[in-house]
Amino acid sequence: GILVAGPPGTGKTAIAVAISKELGKDIPFVHVSASEFYSTEMKKTEALIQAVRKAIGVRIRETRIVLEGEVVGLDYNMVPNPYNPTQKIPESATLTLATKDEKRTFSVSGRLAMQFLYQGIEVGDVIVIDKETGRIAKLGKSSKSKRKYDLGDEEVVEVPSGRIEKEREFTYVVTLHDLDEANARRSSIFSLFSQPSREIDNEVREAVDEQVKRWVEEGRAELVPGVLFIDETHLMDIELFAFMNRAMESEMAPIIILASNRGFSKIRGTDIVSPHGIPIDLLDRLLIITTEPYSREEIRTIIEIRAAESGIMLSDEALEKLTDIGEKTSLRYAVQLLAPAHEFAKLRNSGKVGVEDVERAASIFADISQSSAYLKKWEEKMLAM
Repeated sequence: GILVAGPPGTGKTAIAVAISKELGKDIPFVHVSASEFYSTEMKKTEALIQAVRKAIGVRIRETRIVLEGEVVGLDYNMVPNPYNPTQKIPESATLTLATKDEKRTFSVSGRLAMQFLYQGIEVGDVIVIDKETGRIAKLGKSSKSKRKYDLGDEEVVEVPSGRIEKEREFTYVVTLHDLDEANARRSSIFSLFSQPSREIDNEVREAVDEQVKRWVEEGRAELVPGVLFIDETHLMDIELFAFMNRAMESEMAPIIILASNRGFSKIRGTDIVSPHGIPIDLLDRLLIITTEPYSREEIRTIIEIRAAESGIMLSDEALEKLTDIGEKTSLRYAVQLLAPAHEFAKLRNSGKVGVEDVERAASIFADISQSSAYLKKWEEKMLAM
């Protein structure tokens, strides 16, 4: 596990977002706040273990028999709808598929014919049909198709080669939590009559683990450990920390990243003071990354990037002013001033934010120190608890 520790506003959550962008689409990334573990709907340990299992992926490989080719003929046998005789629905259809090397004609059931209609499949489309389940996937428009459009056209793909009926390997990633939920729904017939529970029995999870291990041994699947990022870790109590210790020892454990902005503080649920509000035995298991307040140049660069992402043009004087504000107060406050300063620039019919717009926004919206001074000044007139 990893602990990212540092004062507020030093980029701990930004590191988590950067990690999620770099991992890729198949690597599970779960971002939660420790406060989400406390709910009236389920036990806190149950919420934690569900988050852990959402961060563990299983890449499953399946070999299926499919029909793949270009639709060169599609004729529907339409009959009156039994529920509405004024409408007609397909009772069956005749489908002709072709590749560069083969051409075959198939009779299609009414269920598949309805799927063709719903998906708008027509002559010239390249499709794949799972022979066992009847699932249809539209790959695009054939490069030989006569009907082509300059705008709004679909992706043009090459006509497949080889045989129409072939074996193809499909790979997809699901999480252990997805498998837990799927098995929990069909574990008992009594679940049809009871209220759906968000908690999952340990027996179901053990059965899923055994099934996944069997798939891995057979070469049909592989584990894809992801990342679980828990923000505001100091909100976790001693029971959750003890449970996490056990979860990190499991062979099916993701990379756990914790973030805390606390110094020496009490572990929730005890009177023990510990660094970052985390038990010492758990800290021993963690690699600790410390973050520090940004330098002036880093604040300037971040404000430039955020302004560019928001489509806001800043004058050099406005950028310097925002950098000064970020250095004296906080980077978050300086970034939040971008939007109101941009609106003030629009009122001047200017496309670029000037220093006067930043100063006007800063005079209207207070930072933390100004707000604290205001509270002290009017403390007697404020309502107390």
